[in-house]
Amino acid sequence: MTKKEFLDLINKKIVLLDGAMGSNMQKSGMPSGVCPEKWILEHSNVLVKLQKDYLEAGSDILYAPTFTSNRIKLKEYGLADDIERINRELVRLSRKAVSEAQLNKRNVYIAGDLTMTGEQLSPIGTIEFEELVDVYKEQISYLLMEGVDLFVIETMMSLQECRAAVLAVKESCELPVLVTLTFNDNMHTFYGTDPVTAMVVLQNMGVDAVGVNCSTGPEKMCQVVTAMKEYANVPIIAKPNAGLPVLIDNETVFSLGPEEFAVQAKKLVDAGASLVGGCCGTTPEHIKCLKEEIDAKKPHIINQVKRRTLTTERKTLDIDLDGRFMVIGERINPTGKKALQEELKEGELDTVLSMAEEQVENGADILDINMGMNGIDEKEMMINVVREVTMAANIPLCIDSSHISVIEAALRIYPGRALINSISLEKEKFEKLIPMAKKYGAMFILLPLSDKGLPKDIAEKKEIIQTILKEAKRQGLTKEDIIVDGLVNTVGANKDAAVQTLQTIQYCKEELGLATVVGLSNISFGLPERQFINSTFLAFAIQTGLTMAIANPSQDLLINTAFAADLLKGKEEADIRYINRVTKNPVVIKNVNDKGKDMVPETNAGTANKSAHAVNHSDKEKGISGNDSCCSPVEDKAQMETQKSNQTNQAVYEGVIKGNKRNMVQLVTQSLEEGNPPSFILDNLLIPAINEVGRLFDKQIYFLPQLISSAEAMKSAIDFLEPKLKKDGNDKKLGTIVIATVAGDVHDIGKNLVVLMLKNYGFQVIDLGKDVPSVKIIDTAKEKNADIIALSALMTTTMLEMKEVIRLKKESGLNAKIIIGGAVITQSYADEIGADGYAKDAGETVIVAKKLLGIL
Repeated sequence: MTKKEFLDLINKKIVLLDGAMGSNMQKSGMPSGVCPEKWILEHSNVLVKLQKDYLEAGSDILYAPTFTSNRIKLKEYGLADDIERINRELVRLSRKAVSEAQLNKRNVYIAGDLTMTGEQLSPIGTIEFEELVDVYKEQISYLLMEGVDLFVIETMMSLQECRAAVLAVKESCELPVLVTLTFNDNMHTFYGTDPVTAMVVLQNMGVDAVGVNCSTGPEKMCQVVTAMKEYANVPIIAKPNAGLPVLIDNETVFSLGPEEFAVQAKKLVDAGASLVGGCCGTTPEHIKCLKEEIDAKKPHIINQVKRRTLTTERKTLDIDLDGRFMVIGERINPTGKKALQEELKEGELDTVLSMAEEQVENGADILDINMGMNGIDEKEMMINVVREVTMAANIPLCIDSSHISVIEAALRIYPGRALINSISLEKEKFEKLIPMAKKYGAMFILLPLSDKGLPKDIAEKKEIIQTILKEAKRQGLTKEDIIVDGLVNTVGANKDAAVQTLQTIQYCKEELGLATVVGLSNISFGLPERQFINSTFLAFAIQTGLTMAIANPSQDLLINTAFAADLLKGKEEADIRYINRVTKNPVVIKNVNDKGKDMVPETNAGTANKSAHAVNHSDKEKGISGNDSCCSPVEDKAQMETQKSNQTNQAVYEGVIKGNKRNMVQLVTQSLEEGNPPSFILDNLLIPAINEVGRLFDKQIYFLPQLISSAEAMKSAIDFLEPKLKKDGNDKKLGTIVIATVAGDVHDIGKNLVVLMLKNYGFQVIDLGKDVPSVKIIDTAKEKNADIIALSALMTTTMLEMKEVIRLKKESGLNAKIIIGGAVITQSYADEIGADGYAKDAGETVIVAKKLLGIL
């Protein structure tokens, strides 16, 4: 199937996908705990009949049952070495179903089905990005041997893992590739990606259709489709569950029957979905009823109007030609910064992260990352910085390097849509970077330079812009993917420099519809009081139509001028932004030293503390103080030591909140050296900090990556303090918890986070791992005299094992309470099977555990 054939199909009809695999296999006798692929191969007639029924119900695309046939998943069953045979034979079974189905000359297509491996990517987990790409490439190679028609990457929770799988497909073949993610009720994936960001990143990478599967029933899924539609330039997929699972007569049953499912799923087509089908709990009858509902629907016209967008993994930044002025923070660049250069040579990134946080706090919209300097491996350092800054700052990155290989290395691992700085008409950059922007879905800054150097006049500058623009369009990019650099020269050497840049900005915006950017510092080079020239020039440029500038967001005169210019131009909400900027209204976070009072964020607080310190000493020099006499040297020293201790304690507290794992032991050591006992650090700094992280997680300000980073920072501090707490007799444990993913379920991402959080709060946790037999869970709880048994399940096919654990617990006479959780688990299910508590995430597990033990 070619990409054109796929689009022709989309333009001809609403495409019908197939329905559930796992829940139907379970109904046909597949027990919990077995490898699904192995069981299917041993009961091939069951699979062939099911898929034949889907085809005869009307499915246009059939998913081959290769869902978890990657090396990592198969290894859990000892079948990794049999990966080729398993994948190829499973595709052959789907081919057999096609050959036996009554299709009435209707064309149907087989999709090679890929999903998450269960391993978390670095820096959160242990698997590296390239290793993950290779895992997918291996499976893809076997699916290609059997001639699959297209690929579908489904039930994804991580956008970065989606990217790895997409690159694996694109680097292996030219077949169409479809991607669907799962979204929670909060409209975010487990890793915090929203539907718009997923759509923007994946469609710009060349994915042929993007959407949602599993997640919820069809009614709630409409919100996801509606959000995606606003940004979509590719078809949207919707493959919902048959409602929520409930327990009836010891059987997991989904709430929506075929007719009701079809009526609700029809709304997904109305909302904008071009491909629809069913996930957990759906049967051939569900698909048949769905076909009847949508048969009369006309195909959607795919929107061709593209938006200017950059993203992180969790947020999208819209760039509007007539919208607010934007700032690309320029500070993360070692040129002229000796202290930063020395840190980078030592492999330290504290200053880089501090610069990132300060620029975000000062209003930067994008962060430029440049690691060009002698004495380091620029590519390796760029990768490290991109990873760390991505975790620390939730604004898009601009990848800035003179070396093409460095740019590609950064683009490859950046988990969103980045901006390339820059592409010129210099031969190598022109030929290699435009295809690279297309491959990785990046935007780029167009720098109007050529191998000849600077353009001699405005006419040559326009010619270069047109040449690069034309080639970019030829390779499938659009004008919305490009931001033109106005190329600022020095007004001291060329009196027309500013005028020529303004002409370029005007030409790009009004004649070509292109966004523009400038670097400001060149305009005033060699002149005194440069800030006045820079800020005045910036105001002129904004009036002319400048979109953004590369600048230091902490330069108040410059940035306040930009905000004032937006205000005077009457841009939307410019008045609020200006007032907030000039009055320095900060976001408030707790100061642990002020017993419940608040303080401004770390950077502003640091400035405020320095200012106060300067005023105090200025007053002392004048002989002024609160009691008309200067403090004695002893009193002054004591005050300084107290202030230093407070600053250290605040750094410990914020270290957990910001996930500063690298420095936690050092900060805790410093706090100990300043006289704070281990119990004080635990009770007054670490526990309040992780509580605040939980609050941020509940409010959807933090998501899984930040939660894990904070939990690991907390863990490193507690591991260091634990021997000292024991020595002081303060190593109290809140209770003993045995935790496991139930039998048959090999997912443990959520469970591992729960373990980390429970340990951080002081529980004694015995982690039995995943796919744990129910008897072993009960025996361990007996042996360890557990207060609580915590159970996790991610699949509808394994959730019944929770009821079995509860049954065995009652038979054994154990007094332990039971908490259950997982993606498919609900409060109503917990009530039905007699669990003592239900927790939707790691933070809530701590609260529920404390309540069950009477601590809260």
